[in-house]
Amino acid sequence: MYAVIQTGGKQYRVAPGDTIQVEKLPGEIGTEVEFAEVLAVFKEPNQLIAGPEAAQARVKATITAQDRADKVVVFQFKRKKQMKRTIGHRQAYTSVKINEIVA
Repeated sequence: MYAVIQTGGKQYRVAPGDTIQVEKLPGEIGTEVEFAEVLAVFKEPNQLIAGPEAAQARVKATITAQDRADKVVVFQFKRKKQMKRTIGHRQAYTSVKINEIVA
C-alpha cells in the first residue's frame, strides 16, 4: 500500500516505514504530523483510490529531524563589465517517517 501526498508545493510517493525530506514543517522532533492532502491511494495492484474518495484519506507521520540542506553556491558574472557576485543558499527541510496510511 502506498499513497501520493502533497506538501510544500511538491508531491511525494510514500509507503509505511518510508523516511522522506519535505519542506520545513512546524513542530519538534518526535511530534506526530498528519498530511491531509492525499491525492491518490494504491491499496493493491489495480486498486486505485483518487479524487473525492482520496480526500478522506490521511497519512500519519512522525518528525525525525529538522535540518538544513547542503549549501548551493551561485556565482554570477558579466564579462567585460567587472561584475562578479557569489551567493549561497541552504534550504531548510524536515525529515518525517511515515507511520500509517488511513484510507
